[in-house]
Amino acid sequence: MRLPKVYSAKELHDLIMDVKFLPFFRNNISGFSVEECTPHELWFSGDTDGPWEWKGELAESGDCAYGKLFWKKAGFVSMEWYPVLANYRRNGYDFDALYEDGMASQKDKYIYDTILSHKSLLSTELKELCNYKKGGNKGFDTIITRLQMQTYVTIDTFEYKKDKHGNSYGWGIARYKIPENKYGEDEIHKCYLQNPADSRRKMEGYLSKRLPDATEKQIIQIIG
Repeated sequence: MRLPKVYSAKELHDLIMDVKFLPFFRNNISGFSVEECTPHELWFSGDTDGPWEWKGELAESGDCAYGKLFWKKAGFVSMEWYPVLANYRRNGYDFDALYEDGMASQKDKYIYDTILSHKSLLSTELKELCNYKKGGNKGFDTIITRLQMQTYVTIDTFEYKKDKHGNSYGWGIARYKIPENKYGEDEIHKCYLQNPADSRRKMEGYLSKRLPDATEKQIIQIIG
Protein backbone atom coordinates (compact mmCIF):
# COMPACT_ATOMS: atom_id res chain seq x y z
CA MET A 1 0.00 0.00 0.00
CA ARG A 2 1.37 3.40 -0.95
CA LEU A 3 0.43 6.15 1.47
CA PRO A 4 1.36 9.82 1.05
CA LYS A 5 4.12 11.20 3.25
CA VAL A 6 2.81 13.27 6.14
CA TYR A 7 4.67 16.05 7.93
CA SER A 8 2.23 17.31 10.57
CA ALA A 9 -0.45 16.19 12.98
CA LYS A 10 -3.07 17.72 10.67
CA GLU A 11 -1.82 15.72 7.68
CA LEU A 12 -1.77 12.52 9.74
CA HIS A 13 -5.29 13.26 10.96
CA ASP A 14 -6.48 13.68 7.37
CA LEU A 15 -4.79 10.43 6.36
CA ILE A 16 -6.51 8.51 9.18
CA MET A 17 -9.84 10.01 8.17
CA ASP A 18 -9.18 8.74 4.65
CA VAL A 19 -7.86 5.21 5.26
CA LYS A 20 -9.92 4.64 8.49
CA PHE A 21 -7.59 1.93 9.89
CA LEU A 22 -3.89 2.72 10.34
CA PRO A 23 -1.36 0.81 12.45
CA PHE A 24 1.32 2.93 14.10
CA PHE A 25 4.26 0.60 13.45
CA ARG A 26 5.57 -1.26 10.42
CA ASN A 27 3.85 -4.63 10.01
CA ASN A 28 3.43 -7.50 7.55
CA ILE A 29 1.52 -5.31 5.07
CA SER A 30 4.10 -3.16 3.32
CA GLY A 31 3.47 0.58 3.55
CA PHE A 32 0.50 0.24 5.90
CA SER A 33 1.70 2.19 8.94
CA VAL A 34 2.36 5.63 10.38
CA GLU A 35 6.01 4.63 10.66
CA GLU A 36 6.32 4.17 6.90
CA CYS A 37 4.50 7.35 5.85
CA THR A 38 6.40 9.80 8.07
CA PRO A 39 10.01 10.92 7.52
CA HIS A 40 12.57 9.26 9.75
CA GLU A 41 13.90 12.62 10.93
CA LEU A 42 10.58 13.45 12.61
CA TRP A 43 10.86 10.50 14.99
CA PHE A 44 12.25 11.37 18.42
CA SER A 45 13.57 14.72 17.23
CA GLY A 46 14.54 17.03 20.05
CA ASP A 47 13.56 20.11 18.04
CA THR A 48 10.45 19.13 16.09
CA ASP A 49 7.31 17.27 17.05
CA GLY A 50 6.63 14.10 15.11
CA PRO A 51 4.36 11.04 15.20
CA TRP A 52 5.31 10.19 18.76
CA GLU A 53 3.98 13.57 19.89
CA TRP A 54 1.11 13.80 17.40
CA LYS A 55 -0.56 10.61 18.61
CA GLY A 56 -1.76 12.22 21.85
CA GLU A 57 -3.24 15.19 20.02
CA LEU A 58 -5.05 12.91 17.59
CA ALA A 59 -6.34 10.59 20.32
CA GLU A 60 -7.62 13.58 22.26
CA SER A 61 -9.43 15.01 19.22
CA GLY A 62 -12.17 12.38 19.43
CA ASP A 63 -12.13 11.86 15.66
CA CYS A 64 -10.32 8.55 15.97
CA ALA A 65 -9.55 5.94 18.58
CA TYR A 66 -5.91 5.28 19.43
CA GLY A 67 -4.50 2.37 21.36
CA LYS A 68 -3.26 -1.17 21.00
CA LEU A 69 -5.71 -2.22 18.34
CA PHE A 70 -3.72 -4.26 15.79
CA TRP A 71 -1.64 -7.34 16.60
CA LYS A 72 -1.52 -6.11 20.24
CA LYS A 73 0.29 -3.02 18.97
CA ALA A 74 -0.72 0.59 18.60
CA GLY A 75 -2.77 2.14 15.85
CA PHE A 76 -5.66 4.40 14.88
CA VAL A 77 -9.23 3.66 13.84
CA SER A 78 -11.53 6.46 12.70
CA MET A 79 -14.73 6.95 14.68
CA GLU A 80 -16.63 6.03 11.53
CA TRP A 81 -15.36 2.47 12.02
CA TYR A 82 -14.46 2.10 15.69
CA PRO A 83 -18.08 1.26 16.71
CA VAL A 84 -18.11 -1.41 13.97
CA LEU A 85 -14.85 -2.82 15.29
CA ALA A 86 -16.19 -2.71 18.86
CA ASN A 87 -19.35 -4.56 17.89
CA TYR A 88 -17.27 -7.32 16.32
CA ARG A 89 -14.55 -7.52 18.98
CA ARG A 90 -17.03 -7.44 21.89
CA ASN A 91 -19.20 -10.08 20.20
CA GLY A 92 -22.39 -8.93 21.91
CA TYR A 93 -20.90 -8.51 25.37
CA ASP A 94 -20.67 -5.47 27.57
CA PHE A 95 -17.78 -5.91 29.97
CA ASP A 96 -19.91 -6.89 32.97
CA ALA A 97 -21.63 -9.61 30.95
CA LEU A 98 -18.26 -10.83 29.70
CA TYR A 99 -17.06 -11.16 33.28
CA GLU A 100 -20.26 -12.80 34.50
CA ASP A 101 -19.94 -15.44 31.77
CA GLY A 102 -16.40 -16.25 32.90
CA MET A 103 -14.64 -14.75 29.87
CA ALA A 104 -12.77 -12.00 31.74
CA SER A 105 -10.56 -12.44 34.77
CA GLN A 106 -10.89 -10.79 38.17
CA LYS A 107 -7.74 -8.78 37.42
CA ASP A 108 -9.21 -7.55 34.14
CA LYS A 109 -12.40 -6.52 35.93
CA TYR A 110 -10.50 -4.72 38.68
CA ILE A 111 -8.57 -2.60 36.18
CA TYR A 112 -11.69 -1.94 34.07
CA ASP A 113 -13.78 -0.99 37.11
CA THR A 114 -11.02 1.25 38.48
CA ILE A 115 -10.85 3.24 35.23
CA LEU A 116 -14.64 3.40 35.06
CA SER A 117 -15.01 4.69 38.62
CA HIS A 118 -12.38 7.42 38.16
CA LYS A 119 -13.57 8.56 34.66
CA SER A 120 -9.95 8.53 33.44
CA LEU A 121 -6.56 7.60 34.87
CA LEU A 122 -2.93 7.96 33.92
CA SER A 123 -1.17 4.61 33.66
CA THR A 124 0.92 5.55 36.70
CA GLU A 125 -2.21 6.26 38.72
CA LEU A 126 -3.88 3.07 37.55
CA LYS A 127 -0.88 0.96 38.51
CA GLU A 128 -0.82 2.58 41.94
CA LEU A 129 -4.53 2.03 42.59
CA CYS A 130 -4.45 -1.59 41.38
CA ASN A 131 -1.16 -2.46 43.11
CA TYR A 132 0.97 -2.95 40.02
CA LYS A 133 3.91 -1.03 41.42
CA LYS A 134 7.23 -2.77 42.15
CA GLY A 135 6.65 -5.75 44.38
CA GLY A 136 2.91 -5.85 43.69
CA ASN A 137 0.75 -7.56 41.07
CA LYS A 138 2.22 -8.70 37.77
CA GLY A 139 0.96 -8.56 34.21
CA PHE A 140 -0.36 -4.99 33.91
CA ASP A 141 0.80 -4.53 30.30
CA THR A 142 -0.83 -7.80 29.23
CA ILE A 143 -4.16 -6.86 30.81
CA ILE A 144 -4.31 -3.26 29.57
CA THR A 145 -3.36 -4.44 26.07
CA ARG A 146 -6.10 -7.07 26.11
CA LEU A 147 -8.72 -4.53 27.24
CA GLN A 148 -7.72 -2.20 24.41
CA MET A 149 -7.78 -4.99 21.83
CA GLN A 150 -11.26 -5.95 23.05
CA THR A 151 -12.28 -2.23 22.80
CA TYR A 152 -13.30 -1.99 26.47
CA VAL A 153 -10.55 0.57 27.20
CA THR A 154 -9.04 3.30 25.04
CA ILE A 155 -6.30 5.91 25.34
CA ASP A 156 -7.68 9.37 25.99
CA THR A 157 -4.40 11.27 25.50
CA PHE A 158 -0.77 11.36 26.66
CA GLU A 159 0.58 13.63 29.36
CA TYR A 160 4.17 14.70 29.97
CA LYS A 161 6.20 15.60 33.01
CA LYS A 162 7.26 19.26 33.24
CA ASP A 163 10.60 20.71 34.26
CA LYS A 164 10.90 23.81 36.47
CA HIS A 165 10.55 26.01 33.39
CA GLY A 166 7.30 24.35 32.36
CA ASN A 167 8.82 22.46 29.45
CA SER A 168 7.61 18.93 28.72
CA TYR A 169 10.11 16.11 28.87
CA GLY A 170 10.37 12.33 28.87
CA TRP A 171 7.95 9.75 27.49
CA GLY A 172 4.29 10.62 27.31
CA ILE A 173 2.21 8.86 29.98
CA ALA A 174 -0.98 7.28 28.64
CA ARG A 175 -4.29 8.36 30.13
CA TYR A 176 -6.89 5.59 29.91
CA LYS A 177 -10.64 5.92 29.59
CA ILE A 178 -13.66 3.72 28.93
CA PRO A 179 -14.75 4.33 25.29
CA GLU A 180 -18.36 4.96 26.33
CA ASN A 181 -17.14 7.80 28.56
CA LYS A 182 -14.88 9.29 25.91
CA TYR A 183 -17.06 9.06 22.81
CA GLY A 184 -20.53 8.59 24.31
CA GLU A 185 -22.51 5.43 24.88
CA ASP A 186 -24.79 6.06 21.90
CA GLU A 187 -21.79 6.31 19.59
CA ILE A 188 -20.04 3.18 20.83
CA HIS A 189 -23.25 1.14 20.91
CA LYS A 190 -24.72 2.31 17.61
CA CYS A 191 -23.81 -0.97 15.88
CA TYR A 192 -25.02 -3.21 18.72
CA LEU A 193 -28.15 -4.20 16.77
CA GLN A 194 -25.95 -5.64 14.03
CA ASN A 195 -24.79 -9.22 14.14
CA PRO A 196 -21.05 -9.19 14.99
CA ALA A 197 -20.45 -11.42 11.96
CA ASP A 198 -22.01 -8.74 9.75
CA SER A 199 -19.67 -6.14 11.28
CA ARG A 200 -16.75 -8.41 10.46
CA ARG A 201 -17.88 -8.85 6.85
CA LYS A 202 -18.31 -5.10 6.51
CA MET A 203 -14.73 -4.48 7.66
CA GLU A 204 -13.38 -7.30 5.48
CA GLY A 205 -15.07 -5.80 2.43
CA TYR A 206 -13.78 -2.31 3.11
CA LEU A 207 -10.20 -3.36 3.91
CA SER A 208 -10.02 -5.71 0.91
CA LYS A 209 -10.77 -2.75 -1.35
CA ARG A 210 -8.32 -0.40 0.40
CA LEU A 211 -5.59 -3.04 0.62
CA PRO A 212 -5.89 -4.96 -2.68
CA ASP A 213 -2.44 -6.54 -2.29
CA ALA A 214 -3.15 -7.88 1.20
CA THR A 215 -4.01 -11.54 1.61
CA GLU A 216 -7.24 -12.75 3.22
CA LYS A 217 -5.19 -13.84 6.24
CA GLN A 218 -3.65 -10.38 6.60
CA ILE A 219 -7.08 -8.72 6.41
CA ILE A 220 -8.40 -11.06 9.11
CA GLN A 221 -5.37 -10.25 11.29
CA ILE A 222 -6.14 -6.51 11.07
CA ILE A 223 -9.73 -7.09 12.14
CA GLY A 224 -8.55 -9.36 14.96
